[in-house]
Amino acid sequence: MRPLAATIDRAALAHNLGVARARAGSARVLAVVKANAYGHGLERAAAAFAAADGLALIELDAALRLRESGYAGRLVLLEGLFGADEVTVAARAGLSVVVHGEEQLRMLDAAPPDSQLDVLLKLNTGMNRLGFALEKAAGALARLRAHGAVRTLSLMTHFAAADESRGVAWQLDPFNAFAGGQALPCTLANSAALLRYPQTRADWVRPGIMLYGCSPFADQSATELGLKPAMTLASRLIAVQDIKTGDSVGYGSAFIAPQAMRIGVIACGYADGYPRHAPTGTPVLVNGGRTRTLGRVAMDLICCDLTSLPAATVGAPVTLWGDGLSADEVAAAAGTVSYELLCALAPRVPVLLR
Repeated sequence: MRPLAATIDRAALAHNLGVARARAGSARVLAVVKANAYGHGLERAAAAFAAADGLALIELDAALRLRESGYAGRLVLLEGLFGADEVTVAARAGLSVVVHGEEQLRMLDAAPPDSQLDVLLKLNTGMNRLGFALEKAAGALARLRAHGAVRTLSLMTHFAAADESRGVAWQLDPFNAFAGGQALPCTLANSAALLRYPQTRADWVRPGIMLYGCSPFADQSATELGLKPAMTLASRLIAVQDIKTGDSVGYGSAFIAPQAMRIGVIACGYADGYPRHAPTGTPVLVNGGRTRTLGRVAMDLICCDLTSLPAATVGAPVTLWGDGLSADEVAAAAGTVSYELLCALAPRVPVLLR
């Protein structure tokens, strides 16, 4: 059997939720489990996040799966509904839905009289993706307050730069100016805001990436934040080659050996979810020792430098990311973010539980 596998550490997931809860203070915690819980498995994450006050995701079918599996907590659809036919389905399942545009207001207008939904009105405070502009929000709020299908009502927004130097004030201040007189529950904080801006806690917080043991910040590691990696992608060396000065490695001869070298071949590639654009020098652990990738990532294989690891032979364990090597660091070397690495884990990769 091919040696590549991902291990999901349920204790780490629960630990990271504990960190989020500690940062949240009196605010309630919506654990974000969209995209198959960032690649960790929806049902596995839901079980590990049993202490959360609810879960947030975007996929209606995934929310229904959670209900069918017995999950009775709050479930929030972060992008709301995509058709009027989904209103009754969501209402029967007791889902909370975001309303971010005029089209979704019209979906509610077409709802059967007995449909009752908990609604979160999303305000666009500067992200400029989803949400009502502040000058239109009062009208949308008035319609929802009077709507027969709305059981409860909350306000929300999403921060564009909570992980960067621009921060949150430029969005938080106008949101608070609008929400201050409404006497409605509010949810604002993503992972970055929760970790750095306690003034954004409001009534509900929505941590995502931090729950999976990665940092939302380029200048602060997950370890420094007290987080533990929940996914470890590991494999083994399946071949070792001795090459001479001037020899090339892999497709396109993208790496040329500057001296005699010893290289290893790892059973993992972009078809498994490893980033194809990861360049030579991306960190990897072999036999517990840190080294680097060489040449292009192929569909099923990655080459690495064993010159400084003479004890590493065929069968030696390899960590692509996770325990001992943060997905944040691998992602940074590949010019991407850890979110992409975790979410891209391919279906063909076996998943083990710890």
